[in-house]
Amino acid sequence: MAELVFKICTAGEWADAEAAGAYTGSALDEKDGFIHFSGVGTVQQTAALYFADQPDLVLVAVDPDRLTAPLKWEESRGGQLFPHLFGPLNLEAVAWVKPLPWDAKGGTHQFPELA
Repeated sequence: MAELVFKICTAGEWADAEAAGAYTGSALDEKDGFIHFSGVGTVQQTAALYFADQPDLVLVAVDPDRLTAPLKWEESRGGQLFPHLFGPLNLEAVAWVKPLPWDAKGGTHQFPELA
């Protein structure tokens, strides 16, 4: 199995994806033409920059080897490489989905083990 990649989304968005049989992305993903993912080294920074103060999030771990749409690592924020999925996320590629609770006192999301 390749190193997992991660998608942060609301629990409602993920419930819709499970009902539909695939995840087609957030409004931003649809606008940009691909689904934004993060790697293990960037996912916590992504949460802090784009999802601060947001409750009701889930962290979706994806096995890139099981994707049916093309995944490309492209330069983005500060020259870092980020995985972008050009097509829907097939649910068979999902390794796990876990809550990503917001700790208001600590000012961060509480991440599960990412391995």
